[in-house]
Amino acid sequence: MSYTSVISTSDLAPHLGDPGWVILDARFDLEDEPWAARAFAEGHIPGAQQADLARDMGGEIIPGKTGRRPFPEPDAFARTLSAWGVAAGTQVVVYDAQNGLMAAARMWHMIRWMGHDAVALLDGGLPVWVEEGRPMTDEPTVPVPSTFEPRVRDELLSSLTDVEAIRTDPAYRLLDARSAEGFRGEGVYHDPKRGHIPGALLCDRAENSGADGRFKSPEELRARYAEILGDTPPENAVFYCGSGVVAAQNIVAMERAGLSGSLLFVGSWSEWIIDPEHDVEV
Repeated sequence: MSYTSVISTSDLAPHLGDPGWVILDARFDLEDEPWAARAFAEGHIPGAQQADLARDMGGEIIPGKTGRRPFPEPDAFARTLSAWGVAAGTQVVVYDAQNGLMAAARMWHMIRWMGHDAVALLDGGLPVWVEEGRPMTDEPTVPVPSTFEPRVRDELLSSLTDVEAIRTDPAYRLLDARSAEGFRGEGVYHDPKRGHIPGALLCDRAENSGADGRFKSPEELRARYAEILGDTPPENAVFYCGSGVVAAQNIVAMERAGLSGSLLFVGSWSEWIIDPEHDVEV
């Protein structure tokens, strides 16, 4: 059995030390980027390796062309996965401290983009693992390198050109995964312009989790997305956020709900606003 969307702490626990499993710690803090390495060194799930948003999940930022967090080149990311020991038959589990928001869901989507389906987000992330009294360690993990063969699936991504074409097309839904505050151009921003892409609907990623920090049930998530999408099929749903990180959690939630095929606009708001001809709404 492989896990392809979400995995519980109880399902992960028996596989600590399993040579066919790779665990990635994707914790990150936008306000304190070095924190991730410090937090990992202080304690992590036994066998986990650190997957850093800035170091491992980002490609070259080209001024005037890319957003703040472009994907790396496939060959470069394949080398990263190989160094972690990910191979064709590996079950990958990714976690962070915010139920996937920073930045486990981004890593989940990137691994799927590379053609590897056996990757799952730890439900509730590290806070639930710790709350349950499960083991932690400060010992570094020594990976057994592999040779990862990528099968890149660019069909999981939506480009800027795509977004320009579909944002006002009633057959599609462009969905902003930020909070209502961010959607309205309020609160903390990491970009020079505020607001949202005209034609986008609000789909706050925080609404995917319950009060216990875990994902809502598949039934609850299906009801949520049915209300937002209406008759729009999942494959015509495009998610974005500020820089293509937190939006990926909505795609995990869609998969958990049995609604496969939604897309990520990696450049997100940070790429949209590069062009001064692009309208914005607040």
